[in-house]
Amino acid sequence: MRRKRKYQREILPDPRFQNVVVAKFINRLMSQGKKSVAQKVFYDACDILVKQQQDPLQVFDEAIKNVSPMVEVKSKRIGGANYQVPREVRGDRRLTLAIRWLIGAAQAKKGKPMAEKLAEEFLASAKNEGAAIKKKVDMHRMAEANKAFAHFSR
Repeated sequence: MRRKRKYQREILPDPRFQNVVVAKFINRLMSQGKKSVAQKVFYDACDILVKQQQDPLQVFDEAIKNVSPMVEVKSKRIGGANYQVPREVRGDRRLTLAIRWLIGAAQAKKGKPMAEKLAEEFLASAKNEGAAIKKKVDMHRMAEANKAFAHFSR
C-alpha cells in the first residue's frame, strides 16, 4: 500500500517584515488559533529589541542560525536492541527544531511577559548562549557519543 503524499503548504510572509520564517515562527507560537495574540507577542519582542538598539530581524535570523542543529539522533531497532543512530538534519526540519527549541526555552522561563522572555532568548541565542543553544549542544554531544552506530543509518 502506498503512503499518503505529504503536501507542502505555502506559508504567506508576515505583515510587518514580509518574511516567511517569521510567519512560521508566529504560527508555531500561536496557541488555540489566536494568531493576532501570537503576532502581538512576537512584534512586542521585536520592539523590545529595537529599544535596546538591536535590529530585530538580524537578531532573530542569527538566533535561528545558531540554534539550528546539524546532526540529530534517531532511535533505530536492530536485532532486539535500540540504537541511537546519528543522522544529518535536513533544512526544513532544522528550521522546525530551531523554532520549537526557541519557543520552548522562552516558555520555560518564569515571571515575565512572553514578549520579554522571547526577546531575551533571541539575544542569548544570537550570542551562542541560553537554553535553546544548550539543547542543540546536548543533541550534538549525543550524536558524537553514538558515532559508532552511524553505519546503521539508511
